[in-house]
Amino acid sequence: MSNHAKFESITQRVIERSKPTRARYLEKIEAARRDGPERNGLSCSNLAHGIAAFGREGRKRFDGDHVPNIAIVSAYNEMLSAHQPFETFPARIKKVAAEDGAIAQFAGGVPAMCDGVTQGQDGMDLSLFSRDVIALSTAVALSHNMFDATICLGVCDKIVPGLMIGALAFGHLPTIFAPAGPMVSGLSNKEKARTREDYASGKIGREALLEAECAAYHSPGTCTFYGTANSNQMLMEFMGLQLPGGSFVNPGTALRDALTDEATRTLLRLTNLGDQYRPIGHIVDEKAIINAMVGLLATGGSTNHTLHLVAIAAAAGVVIDWQDFDELSRIIPLMARVYPNGTADVNHFHAAGGLGFVIGDLLAEGLLHDDVKTILGDGLSRFAIEPFLAAEEAGVEWRPAKREPLDTEILRPAHEPFDSEGGLRLVDGNVGRAVVKVSAVDPSRYRISAPARVFDTQQAFKDAFNAGELEMDVVVVVPFQGPKANGMPELHKLTPYLGVLQNRGFKVALVTDGRMSGASGKVLSGIQLTPEAIDGGAIARIRDGDIVTLDANSGELIVELSEEDLANRECRKPDLSANHSGMGRELFTAFRLNVAEAEKGAGIFGDA
Repeated sequence: MSNHAKFESITQRVIERSKPTRARYLEKIEAARRDGPERNGLSCSNLAHGIAAFGREGRKRFDGDHVPNIAIVSAYNEMLSAHQPFETFPARIKKVAAEDGAIAQFAGGVPAMCDGVTQGQDGMDLSLFSRDVIALSTAVALSHNMFDATICLGVCDKIVPGLMIGALAFGHLPTIFAPAGPMVSGLSNKEKARTREDYASGKIGREALLEAECAAYHSPGTCTFYGTANSNQMLMEFMGLQLPGGSFVNPGTALRDALTDEATRTLLRLTNLGDQYRPIGHIVDEKAIINAMVGLLATGGSTNHTLHLVAIAAAAGVVIDWQDFDELSRIIPLMARVYPNGTADVNHFHAAGGLGFVIGDLLAEGLLHDDVKTILGDGLSRFAIEPFLAAEEAGVEWRPAKREPLDTEILRPAHEPFDSEGGLRLVDGNVGRAVVKVSAVDPSRYRISAPARVFDTQQAFKDAFNAGELEMDVVVVVPFQGPKANGMPELHKLTPYLGVLQNRGFKVALVTDGRMSGASGKVLSGIQLTPEAIDGGAIARIRDGDIVTLDANSGELIVELSEEDLANRECRKPDLSANHSGMGRELFTAFRLNVAEAEKGAGIFGDA
């Protein structure tokens, strides 16, 4: 079967699988469209509360149902460098809306935690669950039934997926995403990774490490490596929800401001009050989700989206699973090398041709669906363009994206890729099902079979490393890191130490029911294992010295025990109470009790 035929076959499978849930979702949002928003349908008391802050003159703008009202939902805070620039966005949006005879109200803020601050800390146990809190907060912001459209201001890891899930609950509203852009390039990602490994091996001290980290993360904007935050921006373009070419325009520039203005004008054309009505629930369908998956694979994006895309899809009534990711990955070429899959950052990627080139080239190869709805109209081919300013006062203009990459060390065409596949694989066996990202792993390390060392915490692993206990071929097994156990934190504290062991010539792999994100890097890792340990998953039965095989080539994840011996071995049940209190974790008991398994998105919501 040709790649094109396989691509169509996977798409049709998703469409067939999703028919019942997608139909229910579309019926729900159509009913919501018929029922509102009807500001004249609100009682006088209801409406008075909603417009009281505008004063007498401002209130006149709300007369009747013919003036569009944009809901601004923002993840602004000063803790996230990527979100700090959003401080000025609402004023711009309100000004542009007013110039077009419309209204924009700041409908609500959503929480936005920084994984970079909480990595390896207790607060990281709240990170994944924050996605669903953001979805709930978005729903609260939109619940006033005062709005004709939504503009979402968010960039980073859980924030964009949370905003998406919340916005899709109001799928009858047109919605657009406006990013803030990445910080300008600082210390190279290769140098940053080397410095972290030097610190882990004791070659440098904390002062030198801090200096390097501050040189890497040094200004407003998204972190420049290709982790979950920048993968989010790619997804929004591939799904047609964000202006083309705008993901990686730096904050504080004239072009960035012009794109925010243009996003507002674009959104106003899509409301139910005009003739170009285009709600988010119609844009995000089965083919849009497939396009997002293709974009993730072609650019080597974050493994977190094997959770987030599943949850986003479910919010729109679309059902996908890890088998779909695996099969798509086998036919989608890897077109980009951006850290941790290379040495370049997203600024370099953008300059080399960026997302406009990737979209145009994949469309030409028949590996993206062009017959989709977007905020710009029908057809994803509308997104194979890039923005520019001919003159600052003239606003955004557009030109065709590059037909050839400007740096083939960073970006290549689909017919001459870095790899013939996207590098995301499903492994399965008597230990369970897990995701493996191999795009940054040397092919000689795609299969590791070695004795297990089991650690219930990152600190226990670090202590063993410092004690010299891991100078050997080893499969590091870290159970009780799944969503029900402790919220499924990312385990980045392991990364530099595993890298040091591998650099010393040992065969090293990681198996865990936790997450590693887009920065999983060069060590073979089976992550997000399901069933998780606390649910009786076989990972809880693995002991030190058991031979574990993680094979990304054959798709196997096995522990060398007979079926009978594995079944009869007792599941360990460590005391997890320390992970359930303090730092607000006691407030998330209901989340841990109701969360779905990883392959179903690790969320607390049912299907659409």
